[in-house]
Amino acid sequence: MTKAWTKREGLIALHQVQGVGWHTIDQLFHGGWDPSLSMKESREVFNKISWRQKKLPEILAKKWTSSFVQRVQEELSHRKIQALTIWDRDYPELLRKLPQPPWILYLKGNRSLLNGRCLAVVGTRKPTHYGKNITKSLMTEVVAQGWTVVSGMAAGIDGDAHRSVLNTGGKTIAVLGSGVDVVYPKHHQSLYERLVQEGLVLSEMAPGTKPHPGLFPQRNRIISGLSHGVLVVEAAERSGSLITADCSLEQGRDVFAIPGPITSEKSLGTNRLIQQGAKCVLSGSDIVEEFPHFSHDDEQGTSEHAVSPLEGLSNEEKVLFQLFADDPLPLEALQWHSNISLGLLHQLLLTLQVKGKIKQLPGGRYIKQ
Repeated sequence: MTKAWTKREGLIALHQVQGVGWHTIDQLFHGGWDPSLSMKESREVFNKISWRQKKLPEILAKKWTSSFVQRVQEELSHRKIQALTIWDRDYPELLRKLPQPPWILYLKGNRSLLNGRCLAVVGTRKPTHYGKNITKSLMTEVVAQGWTVVSGMAAGIDGDAHRSVLNTGGKTIAVLGSGVDVVYPKHHQSLYERLVQEGLVLSEMAPGTKPHPGLFPQRNRIISGLSHGVLVVEAAERSGSLITADCSLEQGRDVFAIPGPITSEKSLGTNRLIQQGAKCVLSGSDIVEEFPHFSHDDEQGTSEHAVSPLEGLSNEEKVLFQLFADDPLPLEALQWHSNISLGLLHQLLLTLQVKGKIKQLPGGRYIKQ
């Protein structure tokens, strides 16, 4: 007998049924069910399953028709949403190895980015000027090395990371905690449109799903699961970004963190990560050197053009950096010559260290690298 739909089409349609989540599909598969079966053929399998949701068989009985499966396919096509199932050949291998890999990913944009060399970048929704500058600088370095940046399109560091990558012509993926067609936060509408056109937006949630706090931890496991490592730029002590870092550790990924002033609430989480063993990142090379099997291909490309030592620096950073010669300078001399307030001076010095421009010597002295 010819099937009314394929196994793949059946899984995609099943995922659109309200109340069906990861565990329900897992329960069905363990019960011996095949998504290509008609409802009549499925009933025998359903009768053997101890359902978590008692009303689900009744819901499926009403939904599970050839017209429903076809309608789901047509609706996705109409919305220009691609569906990538765990059975597809280009499903990301790193995700496939997770304890609970997504059965389906909904995509808008360039799906080939999924199998690139990915680095997750996350951070606070309310970054400081320091955090914004560091994000922009590091994304330039990471993109130059051929990495694809994965983040969550959230306000703050996530959005800054995506924009910085797009502005340098790099590759970036946004993983949403809502349906792939639902823009959240709303003020990221223009960023979302750029990501669809120039990068990739994806979600595990069925299209139309509204954002909900319970969905973001699921989203975070995909951000880290797609990536070889996660970089946390700024995070408070109880930041949601630390959940992504925890996911990375559980998945056996590398965790990187940007140090910050111990007086800054936005750096309490990252400084704590470093205390707990995350690698302290002062420049993009600190990340790249952890993956020597990746960096070789980019050595020729990165040496083809000389880079100005002032590239990637803000105006204030340029003024301070140009004071450095070959000899180390004490803090007092830097403050005297730059006429910069002590608080801002400390921040700029730390930023220049993170960007790999200077280093601190014993006795409160600084020298150009």
